[in-house]
Amino acid sequence: MNRESRHLSIGLLGPLSLRLDQKPVRTSAPKQRQVLALLAVNAGRTVTVPTLIDELWGDSPPRSFATTLQTYILQLRNALAAVDSGHPDARQLLSTRRHGYQLEEAVCETDVELFHHRVRTGREASEAGDHRYASEELSRALELWRGSALVGVRLGRVLEIEAQSLEEHRLKALELRIEADLHLGRHADLLGELTFVAAKHPMNENLCAFLMTALYRAGHVGRSLQAFHRLRSVLERELGIEPCPRLQRLRAAIVSGAGR
Repeated sequence: MNRESRHLSIGLLGPLSLRLDQKPVRTSAPKQRQVLALLAVNAGRTVTVPTLIDELWGDSPPRSFATTLQTYILQLRNALAAVDSGHPDARQLLSTRRHGYQLEEAVCETDVELFHHRVRTGREASEAGDHRYASEELSRALELWRGSALVGVRLGRVLEIEAQSLEEHRLKALELRIEADLHLGRHADLLGELTFVAAKHPMNENLCAFLMTALYRAGHVGRSLQAFHRLRSVLERELGIEPCPRLQRLRAAIVSGAGR
């Protein structure tokens, strides 16, 4: 078998899923799924043994950690081979490297990789002034999410950082898509979504600015100023700071009737 002819599809933006040539690969043991998730978010790169140990056990690895880790790797390879018993060398898709293990990039496709590609395309379109295409691409990127990142995976301190990073990228993509929609004059359609996400992220100044702008354009001047005052109260209470100058200028423009 030419291993490049095989195709691993991995879902990380929601419940963890793994498919080999469209066939589901069964992984159920919690630590086995941790190992798979860490290898998947680093597809094409070697995940070192110390990193895997840190993820699985933190500062308290068992004495038999080396043997136990090798068992998890063997279980994953067996799970790959079990999908198609006619090609047992599917085990080779999970390679042993000098200092760790690696999922072969040539045969892997993750929804994270596709998400980042679509976000880059959307951002480039926005920077070029093509806000309609930007909105479409960013919407397609966000549609890849099936829930929170790495649902159903026990998160050690390494994967916890990875999951937080993915969620931050998701929020930034949402901000970019909302900004593109505002450029397209879709402020009325955005009000419900913006009200919800701004409440969910009460210290996010970008979302507050978008909400203020949409409310102002929809004729809700009072509600727009209320959004500013809510943000200022939260920032003062939690961080002891005032909203950024951009928000201050937007508030002044709305008060003077010159809001965007």
